[in-house]
Amino acid sequence: MKADFPIAVQFYRLSKAIEPYFTALYATTVECSSGDLIEDCLHPEWAALRFTEGPAPIACIGEGELLPQWPFVANGPTSKAINFGVTRSRVWGLGLQPAGWAKFIDEPANHLSDRTVDGMSHPAFFLFRPIHDIVQGAGGDAELIASSMNDYLMRLASRPVPQEKQIIACQAALRDPDMANVVELGERLGMNPRSLERFCSRYFGFPPKVLLRRQRFLRSLAQYMLDPTHNWSSALDGQYFDQAQFVRDFRSFMGMTPTEYAETPHPILEKIMAQRMADQGAAPETDLPTVLRYTSEPGAIGE
Repeated sequence: MKADFPIAVQFYRLSKAIEPYFTALYATTVECSSGDLIEDCLHPEWAALRFTEGPAPIACIGEGELLPQWPFVANGPTSKAINFGVTRSRVWGLGLQPAGWAKFIDEPANHLSDRTVDGMSHPAFFLFRPIHDIVQGAGGDAELIASSMNDYLMRLASRPVPQEKQIIACQAALRDPDMANVVELGERLGMNPRSLERFCSRYFGFPPKVLLRRQRFLRSLAQYMLDPTHNWSSALDGQYFDQAQFVRDFRSFMGMTPTEYAETPHPILEKIMAQRMADQGAAPETDLPTVLRYTSEPGAIGE
C-alpha cells in the first residue's frame, strides 16, 4: 500500500431543513495509480450511504476478508470497524443520524446493523437510489453533484419521523458524557427497560448497553485524535474504570489493541483529519469526521 498519494476531501453543507437527519455529506477523491489499493478502516458509526465514481471499494465489517462492494453501498449502524480498500476513485459519503434512519428507512435498524448491502437492490434504501444516478450522471462535476443531492433530499423533507422527539432526546443523551448506564438512559427518556430495548434496536441498531459502551469508546478515541501528543491515558473517558477496560472495548469495537491501531497506517483517515483540523476554526462541528463529533453537540450547518 502506498502511503504517499494525492487525496482531496470536501465536506458540503446541507439545507437546514434536512441537516438534523444526517451526520455529513462529503466527497473523498483518491488519486493513486489505478493499480494501487489503498487500505484503511473506519470507526464504528451510524448508518451510512456511499456512492462511488470509479471502481467500487472492497470492504468488510469487523475481521474477515475484504470483499467487493457496490457503486452504491449502504450499511446500517456499526459496532465494529469497517475495513476497506479503494483504488483511484471518488467516494461520496452521506451519513444518517438515527433520526434520519427513522425518516427515510422503513426497516428496523438492527436488521441491517454491522452489514453492508447493495443500495440499488436492497428495499430499505430505495429512496436513495436516485442519488446513485445523480453521482454517475454529472460528468464528475462535484459542485453539481452536491447541490443536486441536496435538492433531491429536500424533496423528501416532508416525510414524517415516528417518535422523533424521543429519538432526538436519545441522540442527545448518548452524547452526554455523564450518561452512565441503561437505567439512567431509560429514566431520561421516560421508558421502561423493555420499551427502551425495542426503541434503541429499532432506530439505533443496537441494545442500549451496547450504544452506551460504543459512545464511551468513541469519545475516548475522539479525544485521542484531538490530542497532539496522542496519549491514550489522557484520552480515556471518565466512564472507564481503568485502562484495561478501555483496551477490552478497543478490541471489541476495532478488532485490535490501541497500540496496534496507533502503529497501523491510516493513509486516508489521517489526511481527512489533517485537513479538517486545519480549518476547524472556520468549520462547524458537523463538518468534522464522525468520530470527532463525539466530544460535543453538533453545530448547525448551511441554509
